[in-house]
Amino acid sequence: MMLGRGWTYLLGCWLVLGLGCNKMTECPDNSPGNSLTSVPNGFPEIPFPEDNQFTEARWELGKKLFYDPVMSVDSSLSCASCHHPQLAFADDRAFSSGVAGAPGRRNAPSLANVAYHPRYLREGSLPTLEMQVLVPIQEENEFHHNIVDLAVDLANDPTYVAMSQAAYERDPDPFVITRALSTFERTLISGNSPYDRWYYQGCGEAMEEAEVRGRDLFYSERTQCGTCHGGFNFTNYGFENNGLYVEYDDPGRFRFTGDSTDIARFKVPSLRNVAVTAPYMHDGSFQSLEQVVEHYNSGGQSHANQNVLVRPLGLSDAEMADLVAFLRALTDEEFLQDTRFSP
Repeated sequence: MMLGRGWTYLLGCWLVLGLGCNKMTECPDNSPGNSLTSVPNGFPEIPFPEDNQFTEARWELGKKLFYDPVMSVDSSLSCASCHHPQLAFADDRAFSSGVAGAPGRRNAPSLANVAYHPRYLREGSLPTLEMQVLVPIQEENEFHHNIVDLAVDLANDPTYVAMSQAAYERDPDPFVITRALSTFERTLISGNSPYDRWYYQGCGEAMEEAEVRGRDLFYSERTQCGTCHGGFNFTNYGFENNGLYVEYDDPGRFRFTGDSTDIARFKVPSLRNVAVTAPYMHDGSFQSLEQVVEHYNSGGQSHANQNVLVRPLGLSDAEMADLVAFLRALTDEEFLQDTRFSP
């Protein structure tokens, strides 16, 4: 049957629109895939140390330890008590409580992509993840435990003994505890946000116009946000003072170096999944991304060690809203819902 010219035209339009819709819905993701050691496009390989290479047995043991309240002296808290999977392994409180309700001292950071950090703790005093694991275990305001005593407890548990032997060919001890937990945490890789699909996969539909405008502003000479929050992990891992206060209760990096120029300098955090990791700053003093952006727009409080890039920006309300929209586009929903990392 022959179609009239009008019907042919309409059929052609329908086909074009249909193909266009398919193109939009087939936007590729930037997921690392099912392998626990695969990484998204734009990411380096996970840096497992020579004495703690990845195996599934080590990962399984680390995951079990991460969610086990045996880590605390009274078996009331686990690592996950302060690092929740649905919050990108951060907490939603300014300070997480330790055993017996002991008040925390700093805001719990996200563990997403923690494998790539060259230094740990807010002051950067520890060079390896294995060393960092010791801190919450023995800190009196956190687990308030002794890792040697913890190892004894685990060595009396047949399940832990079997898993430890399978993972490291030795019974549970401080070496096993720190290495297994580090193995699990190194696989917490997040890199499939709308921004990643837009930038690394070239999918223009992955980000909305406001998010793209915010991204352009973020990397502009005007704001220079990308100077400290650049790279695939949105951090240079440096230590900066962002003018939060004139006087700080927490000495920051000075606590480690004793150098007066390091007073109130803190490690620059990654901005990945930042929309779900409120409250913000080392002390959890800001409740929203809007407050964070307003702070930087204001220029801060003029602390003696304040980074020179923190200065009044003169952004309009619309521009600040675009910046917030971009920051929200760094949320990796697949990572937040990945059942491999949940209890």
